[in-house]
Amino acid sequence: NGGGMNGTSTMMDFLEEPLPGVGTYEDFNTIDWVREKSRDRDRHREITSRSKESTWALIHSVSDAFSGWLLMLLIGLLAGSLAGLIDISAHWMTDLKEGVCLAGFWFNHEHCCWKSNTTFTDRDKCPEWKSWSQLILGHGEGAFAYILNYFMYVIWALLFSLLAVLLVKGFAPYACGSGIPEIKTILSGFIIRGYLGKWTLIIKTITLVLAVSSGLSLGKEGPLVHVACCCGNILCHLFTKYRKNEAKRREVLSAAAAAGVSVAFGAPIGGVLFSLEEVSYYFPLKTLWRSFFAALVAAFTLRSINPFGNSRLVLFYVEFHMPWHLLELVPFILLGIFGGLWGAFFIRSNIAWCRRRKTTKLGKYPVLEVFVVTAITAILAFPNEYTRMSTSELISELFNDCGILDSSKLCEYVNDFNSTKGDDLPDRAAGPGVYTAMWQLALALIMKVFITIFTFGMKVPSGLFIPSMAVGAIAGRLLGVAVEQLAYYHHDWAIFSGWCSQGADCITPGLYAMVGAAACLGGVTRMTVSLVVIMFELTGGLEYIVPLMAAAMTSKWVADAIGREGIYDAHIRLNGYPFLEAKEEFSHKTLAMDVMRPRRNDPPLTVITQDSMTVEDVETIINETTYSGYPVVVSRESQRLVGFVLRRDLIISIENARKKQDGIVSTSVIYFTDHSPPLPPSSPSMLKLRSILDLSPFTVTDQTPMEIVVDIFRKLGLRQCLVTHNGKLLGIITKKDVLKHIAQLANQDPDSILFN
Repeated sequence: NGGGMNGTSTMMDFLEEPLPGVGTYEDFNTIDWVREKSRDRDRHREITSRSKESTWALIHSVSDAFSGWLLMLLIGLLAGSLAGLIDISAHWMTDLKEGVCLAGFWFNHEHCCWKSNTTFTDRDKCPEWKSWSQLILGHGEGAFAYILNYFMYVIWALLFSLLAVLLVKGFAPYACGSGIPEIKTILSGFIIRGYLGKWTLIIKTITLVLAVSSGLSLGKEGPLVHVACCCGNILCHLFTKYRKNEAKRREVLSAAAAAGVSVAFGAPIGGVLFSLEEVSYYFPLKTLWRSFFAALVAAFTLRSINPFGNSRLVLFYVEFHMPWHLLELVPFILLGIFGGLWGAFFIRSNIAWCRRRKTTKLGKYPVLEVFVVTAITAILAFPNEYTRMSTSELISELFNDCGILDSSKLCEYVNDFNSTKGDDLPDRAAGPGVYTAMWQLALALIMKVFITIFTFGMKVPSGLFIPSMAVGAIAGRLLGVAVEQLAYYHHDWAIFSGWCSQGADCITPGLYAMVGAAACLGGVTRMTVSLVVIMFELTGGLEYIVPLMAAAMTSKWVADAIGREGIYDAHIRLNGYPFLEAKEEFSHKTLAMDVMRPRRNDPPLTVITQDSMTVEDVETIINETTYSGYPVVVSRESQRLVGFVLRRDLIISIENARKKQDGIVSTSVIYFTDHSPPLPPSSPSMLKLRSILDLSPFTVTDQTPMEIVVDIFRKLGLRQCLVTHNGKLLGIITKKDVLKHIAQLANQDPDSILFN
């Protein structure tokens, strides 16, 4: 416009059409849940009103309503397919450390021997499968053959782990670790760009296979949740309502997390409960049903791709022939105590090691760390058959109830079949094989307890579910065999006389292993209901829910008595993520004025006035501060609050106005009002930015108890809250301020909170 027009005519609302980037968020910032939900409601109202105008608009409305279910279907199919690929590849590469199949190098040991005519007891010694010593030397017996197999096992393990860490370091640094602490933080509203991107998905899928195959003390179950969430995030871009709304996208990611647990354990119900109990921040009812649908689709897709692997309907199917007795709750509770103690010990030790890794030179050499830990693990694992086998196979064997045809050393009892009825075997005296297995399992327990501490958190994909279950399963099997032998030799004791007579099948060591696995997993993660349901779906043992719940609750109580945080919450705090735990209560008697900024003797709060600051003034404020947003007031003198404007929206709006709107210069006045007074003819054009102004920011008075403020932040997912006194702006409280205040009251380092 020319300079001869009055102020009203030269005033243009540059943002009548939304600009690209306005309303989005910068990396390592928290989303505004209230704004995102409000946008979605406005979008839904517009679609609903337009659906009455034409047939095409009605079709669009129906497709919008069903797009969520279609997205769940796609997530389930993709997550299940990738999990099947990972499962098949990991089985093959794990067996590759010990030998190769002559019938086809792509067969793992089990598949290689399917068509073999060997007997049941020699089913693992089929002629089609050759160990490396048999392939190279022509025989598998003798010291040299053992040394060669040992050497090949270690070399393959090192090759797999080094390839994994180099791929992570070179292409996708976010592909390391479990991923659950970050996903939990992202679902609470935090932005970590690239964490759920396509490169992370590709590299995590490849390196997860390599890391599991290397024999490190880790599992693929936690990383599969990360993989499924990557699938959900990428597929969100196909649908506008999920691509453009961060709150809606997090509903999808909650469902994707459920699908991830479903493919990890074959537990759709447990997956939904895990997402609800452990990782999700916002979980409406419709998300519950969509999560269950995605979990079911993922589980059945996995089963279709790999019907004979660990993706069958239950991962560790058990068939115990005797029910448990009420008195057995005592050893089950003891296992719960062990699980709680192990969980607390592991969390403290692992966090201390990870903190040392971050603060010393150790963190600068991730490849060397992986090399050393893999070498130690492989060298210690090979001599012991229970550490040499994959952890999933170990757990399956420990859960097993010995039958007549079982050839495992765990089932080498002194046989007495006179009282055998069908598949039910009486409690018998342990034979030499059982005692040998007990010593090997005790050594395996010691190794797993300590090596897992150093493995979790390395720069390779690493899950904690299966290693924790293995520790508990070993401890449970050891205790189960001990109780079994005690009952056999002392059946006349008062504690056994009423229900365990001589020659009866009373004690089931496999059940103790299952309960121990649940106890240790609960002690580390602090899961309760979802853990019991996952264990039920894992094993198919519905009648053992009470022992599982007793052990899970005991382990949680014991671990909570030592330290309140589970492993994922501890890693969130270690990384300084702004996660506000919804389950913890704030009981301190502090006020908003004690937490708000500016504090006493601080510089005054940086504000923008509604109609008296130029473009240059605002750009100076932006350049001199790093705040994510600024309060807008009537004037500096009155400090009457008008609204709140985000830094990112200001930058994008001013940059676009300078490029595309005539007459916008450094001396142009920025207006956040509906109307402006007439200006002299020589004045430059004005810039109206009212449309990016939040006219209803959340405010509290300076006398509001912090208990209420914390509740507001938790339940509404706020980024910041403005503090007023008699209507005048006093200060601001951000999510970071709340977290620092909570940390300070808990005698923790408030500076550990790195992000807002």
